[in-house]
Amino acid sequence: MMWRHLVQQWFQQSAGQKLMEAVSEATRGAQYRFGDPESQASNAQRQRCQIAVLFALGVEAGGTVDLLQNPVSMRCPRFVEHAGILAERRVAVIETGVGRQAATAATEDVIALHRPAWLISTGFAGGLRPGLRHGHIVMADEVIGPDGRRLELGLHVDREALRASPALHAGPLVTVDRLLRTAAEKSELADRSPALACDMETMAVAGVCQREKTRCLAIRIISDTLEEELPKEVERLLEQKSFAGRLGVATGALLNRPSSLKDMWRLKEESLKASDRLARFLAGVIGQLEVPDEMAEKQA
Repeated sequence: MMWRHLVQQWFQQSAGQKLMEAVSEATRGAQYRFGDPESQASNAQRQRCQIAVLFALGVEAGGTVDLLQNPVSMRCPRFVEHAGILAERRVAVIETGVGRQAATAATEDVIALHRPAWLISTGFAGGLRPGLRHGHIVMADEVIGPDGRRLELGLHVDREALRASPALHAGPLVTVDRLLRTAAEKSELADRSPALACDMETMAVAGVCQREKTRCLAIRIISDTLEEELPKEVERLLEQKSFAGRLGVATGALLNRPSSLKDMWRLKEESLKASDRLARFLAGVIGQLEVPDEMAEKQA
């Protein structure tokens, strides 16, 4: 019943009112590791967030940033941060960069700086099952690394109710070391993994959270399906760290394959839709997350 209510409310532009009933088992008894305040003296004037939401890229984070009240953006040494109010919580939306190394560094810094009550690994994911379509949401109960290592996130759901909610899924998520662009690559991974979807950061984020005893959720939106082929240029674009680099790749693509303009434009439009859809779901989730009383008092 709770999951049916969640989906109903989601399509009415908000997430379910009792989402915490589904995820509370994942966080019960969690501990906090608070760093030395003196080590953050240069950030003394910075208000700590209660919830950190980690995306790899700005295009993934854009919809959530748009929902922030009184946003303030800053470029930190190892990530980009957009801080503001969302669902009556102080939230830091973080752009970590692509891949496990970047996600690990950003997660470590965010936890040391903000000491959040919750950290959410989120963004786009590639579908690994035929039933997952564009815009479907995957909430991970387990994350699997490239080496097969598994971390339980402790998400418990009513499976019967979940089956009645075709756009919402719960199950394993696998982290991979490179973009799986072709249907053949995704099918090969699907044959040897029980995961519903794949991304490139969640295992790194979850590993740091486990080590630092920070409560963690993983929520992904399907941006490309099992059968779908991504444009050839996407992988090279993800490798670029600067605007000039991305511009160079885009220019070269247009010269070498003029039809890439249509492909990239379609991908951009779908990405914007996915980012906005994910943002609405995240807002509903964030509104249901409990912040310890002592943290609320310190941050008031």
